[in-house]
Amino acid sequence: MSTPGRVLITGGASGLGAATAEAVAEAGGRPLVIDREPPRAGPPYIPVDVTDTAAAERAVVELAEQAGGLDAVFTAAGIDVPGPFGKVSTEDWENVVKINLLGTAAVIRAALPYLESSGGTVVTVASTLGIKAVGDATAYCASKWGVVGFTRALAAETAGRIGVTLLIPGGMHTSFFDSRDEQYKPPPDAKLNQPDNVARTVLYALSQPPGCQVREMVVCASEEGSWP
Repeated sequence: MSTPGRVLITGGASGLGAATAEAVAEAGGRPLVIDREPPRAGPPYIPVDVTDTAAAERAVVELAEQAGGLDAVFTAAGIDVPGPFGKVSTEDWENVVKINLLGTAAVIRAALPYLESSGGTVVTVASTLGIKAVGDATAYCASKWGVVGFTRALAAETAGRIGVTLLIPGGMHTSFFDSRDEQYKPPPDAKLNQPDNVARTVLYALSQPPGCQVREMVVCASEEGSWP
């Protein structure tokens, strides 16, 4: 497997983002992190809330210039505020879309010149709820379905210039569910994946030889309830 190189990771301080940052470092690559909180392992880091698209774009450029370019971007930053559509506040609903979809686009937009220069790869993070809709998740489904459509369109637009992979993960054992009301938390016996397992699939997507693309991956626990 080739070295992943300089990999910019949003949401790299926790959950799947942190697991991927660690996997990149272990594989001999250089993780670069954008997050609201500092990462544990201490890679180059800029504190940014990706709802501020201008700040996110500036952070991408700053980290890329520090690293002398980028070889990959992994957009792991994401949130959810579940609840009935009429009861989730407008601010919370729009914030989910801003972080999950608009933040993803802002980071990739800023990184695109560097990726085109290196022939690098983008790996976006959708969700099994980006291909399967459920109630009390209108904001999350809208944002993740948007990531699916955005990623597929980006792959078509940039074919032959950069690599584009859509990652569709199922539920994972992370802090993602911690702030939810009890009714929206997975039950104790829920079949969830480990983020380290999913991180290894990201490295697999980044390790493909020139001209070969892993376009889409659904990665979940073998008894995942949200797929198929």
